[in-house]
Amino acid sequence: MTDMHGLWLRLVDSGHLLLDFMGAGGMVMWALALLCVLYWTLVFERVWYMRRVFPHWADDRRRAWEYLVDQPGVWQRAVRTAWLAQAQQQLAGPLRLSKALVALCPLLGLLGTVSGMIAVFDVLALNGTGNPRGMAAGVWQATLPTMAGMVLAITGLFSLARLERIARLSLDRLADQLRHD
Repeated sequence: MTDMHGLWLRLVDSGHLLLDFMGAGGMVMWALALLCVLYWTLVFERVWYMRRVFPHWADDRRRAWEYLVDQPGVWQRAVRTAWLAQAQQQLAGPLRLSKALVALCPLLGLLGTVSGMIAVFDVLALNGTGNPRGMAAGVWQATLPTMAGMVLAITGLFSLARLERIARLSLDRLADQLRHD
């Protein structure tokens, strides 16, 4: 029972530290947090789609192709091209929104920098240079969103590169399976 109580206290302390961190960065940090949750939701949806849904779709096309390839005519090439275009759209199309969200992260971080520097200038205008604590709070508010935006953008770029690679490999595999020998 004591271990559960200690775990609960550590979780509460961690929650308070996170809230303090978010509050220190200002409203921009909350916007970045929302952007982060939205981005990673889209990433996990794409991973789920590419691993669970798309293989079934591709198997259906492969089975249909085995029937179509033995039929007389030259229209099979058009069907193959259409299926590959459809697969490309299904795999890579939704990644465009994720790319836009990754591009927004450093821009929001920059917005946090500007708002933090405005806070520093406000302290300077009211108190002059005699209040280093007030200036430090503004500088802290300016650097946190910048750092958070860059961290989110870097992790986003790596995950997008991985998703694009998986999509490209899945499309290449499907194209190989739909060959006319």
